[in-house]
Order: sequence, then C-alpha cells, then structure tokens
Amino acid sequence: MTRSYFPLAALVAAGVVACAVNPATGSRQLMLIGESQEIAMGREYDQEVAASIGLYADSGLQRYIQQFGARLAATSERPNLPWTFHVVDDPVVNAFALPGGYIYVTRGILAHLNSEAELAGVVGHEIGHVTARHSVSQMSKQQLAQIGLAVGTIASPEFERFAGLASAGLGVLFLKYSRDAERQADDLGLRYMRRVNYDPREMPHVFELLTRVSQAQGGGRVPEWLATHPDPENRRGRIEQEIATLPQTFSGVAVNRDAYLRRLDGLVFGNNPREGYFKDNQFFHPDLRFRVTFPEGWTTSNGKQAGVAVSPQKDALVEVSVAKEQTADAAARAFLAQRGFTSGDPVRASVGGLPAVSAAFAATTESGTLRGTALFVEQGGAVYRLVGYAADARWPAVQRAAERALQSFERLTDPAALAVQPQRVDIVRLDRRTTIEEMAR
Repeated sequence: MTRSYFPLAALVAAGVVACAVNPATGSRQLMLIGESQEIAMGREYDQEVAASIGLYADSGLQRYIQQFGARLAATSERPNLPWTFHVVDDPVVNAFALPGGYIYVTRGILAHLNSEAELAGVVGHEIGHVTARHSVSQMSKQQLAQIGLAVGTIASPEFERFAGLASAGLGVLFLKYSRDAERQADDLGLRYMRRVNYDPREMPHVFELLTRVSQAQGGGRVPEWLATHPDPENRRGRIEQEIATLPQTFSGVAVNRDAYLRRLDGLVFGNNPREGYFKDNQFFHPDLRFRVTFPEGWTTSNGKQAGVAVSPQKDALVEVSVAKEQTADAAARAFLAQRGFTSGDPVRASVGGLPAVSAAFAATTESGTLRGTALFVEQGGAVYRLVGYAADARWPAVQRAAERALQSFERLTDPAALAVQPQRVDIVRLDRRTTIEEMAR
C-alpha cells in the first residue's frame, strides 16, 4: 500500500529549504516544509487518526471542543491555520497535535480535568506545538538526516505494524518532543490561556494531574502524554515561577469549574467494552456479536480497527478485523491481490457453523518475507478477516497456535457478555460535606 509523503528531493527542488523566524517563538528554525504542505499533511493524517483511534460519538461535546479550541487558537500567532479540534474516543490521559492545526484531546484526559481553565492549559499547550512548528521542524531535521517518516510501499497497514513501521500520519503522533520544545509549549499555552482570560493559576494543576495518573498506574508507567511529551525538570515549579512574574491582578479571570463538569456528565470512562474486551486470552465483542480465543501467553490489545495478539517473542501476530468487502470470497480476493502476495487457491470452509474462506499466503515486505494464514468469515451481514502471520523462518513454530485462534471465531451468545455496558461519569452535587463512604451509600 502506497503512502503519501514529502521526499527531501522534492522539497529541495521546490526551494523551501530555509531558516525561517518562527512568529510564536522569535527563534530561527531550519524548515524544509512550507505552510501549505504542513496543512496538507495535517489534513491527510487527520483522516488516519479518525480511522485508527476514532472520534468520540457525542456531537455536542465535539462542537464544544471545536469552539473552545478555536477561541484559543484565534489569539495565537498563526490564527489563519484551518484549526480543527476533536475529542478522540480513547480512555488514556493524552492530548496531541498534528501539523497544520489539528488538535486532539482524549475523553480520558477530559474526565480527569476539573475546569475549563485546566482544559485551556492543555489545549493551549498543544496549540503551542503547532504555532512553534515543533513537529514539522523535527520532521525537517529527520529528512535532512535522510531518516524520514515515509516507509515506502509495503503490503498492508497490518504488516507495517508487524514490521515496526508506522504510517506517516501515525508516525507524526509519536514524534517525541524535546524538553526545550515542552518548555516552549508550556509557555505558549500559558500565553494563550491568559489572552482569553482564563486563570493562569489553574495550569499547574494539569501537572499535578499527570503526576497522580502516573502514580496510580504504578509499575513505572507514565501517562501517554508523558510518553511523547517528556517532562522538563520541575515542570510545575517552573510554570508557577512564570505565573509569579505576571501582574498579580486576577480579578475577573475565568475558571468555569461547574460549567465544565456538567459537560462531563455521562462521559464514557475507561475502556468501552461495547467495542470489544478481553478476559484473559478470550476476546468478546458485544456490538459485533462474536468471540475469539487468542493464543495463551500472547500479549493482547484492542484498537478501533482490530483486536490483536502478539507472540511473547514479538515475532508473530494474530489479528481480527472487519473487512470492507460484502462476501468472504471478495474479501479473500482483495487481500491476496495485494502487491507482493503469493498464495494458493482460497478454500471454502465452515468456522463455528459460519461460511468462510481460508488461504495460506506469503508476503514480501521491505523487512523480509512473511508467511501466514488468512480466514474470512461471514457473520451478521459482515465479513470478518482473521490473519495469523510471522517471519518466514518463524511461521512453522507458531502456525498451529495461530491457526487454532483463527478457527475459534464464533457467534457471541452469552447474555451477560452481550449486555455489558461501559462505566460513565456521573456528576453529583452535594449540599454538604460528606465522605466517600457516605456518598457511595
């Protein structure tokens, strides 16, 4: 599958290699990517984010975050970008930005914030990454070093993940900012929230939140935001010092705690089991009404597009996803027709009493040859694609376990599993002081 990208040669030919003064920071930056290209990249990658992570299905909340973010961005040094703000349907505590003005906050971080002023600190920080052109500056340096984000042509998105190669769009999400960039984004976030009259003293609470989430997760794990936004030393203390240098006239500044919390009432909290969940190595999908048993001991994960299990050695993968085609035969033909694929004739089969088509295949990628088995099952008006594969030399050792997982696909009929519901935020106003135990009663 061919991905669009901006090769270094084309950028040099276009004459955009330059050191430019950034309007937000005043510093000179090496920049191989012009603003029109930056916007085009962001627009393309935005579609990948929607497909791979998914947007939260609440039109009212989406309108709110768009209006909220646009008000902040209008005060920035790049107000004419096509600023777009979304809530993504992800339970982790995170926020991120794409080039060109595409900003995302997760429902996970919304549920942990306590006011609009705190949200302004988060969104302002991400706007700062865009106005300071941190992503495109880093991409320019990578391209100049002939590293690049483009991975060329490879068999399919699934094989890209297996080979450890991200698509250009998702690769941008995981560019790790420098500590200097984080400090700069913090300062810009503080600037923008002050320009729309939010109380700057609320911004340090965001850093307290990240610390709490990190401690609650335990095991040395950090919130997703900190995975790509490295924490400058004493981040909270530094921003408090910045606030202390401001004019200490805070009368009339906005916090908007109650209004913000009311918007969270009913928000899905944590993983949404309606979209699939695991019990040990068994995967249940209530909305799509199927179940699969993945190999024991393999690491499992559930995303918007697929449920996946990876072998302990990280050299084999089993995946279930929904095919685009209307029949198992058509799905098999489309899968096996990908560039670099070779296979025998597809074989009709029955899996869990459901009509299916299976085929063994080999696929040539930039990282070598992969071998595997693909199974396409018709169920409930949809076609499900189950694929097990590994590096050529490794496939014989994992084939039996992988194919057993493929053959485990069956209808989900357990009433308890079909009825499972997500947890939701319930906003309750207390008229007097009370303990957690009293409130629970």
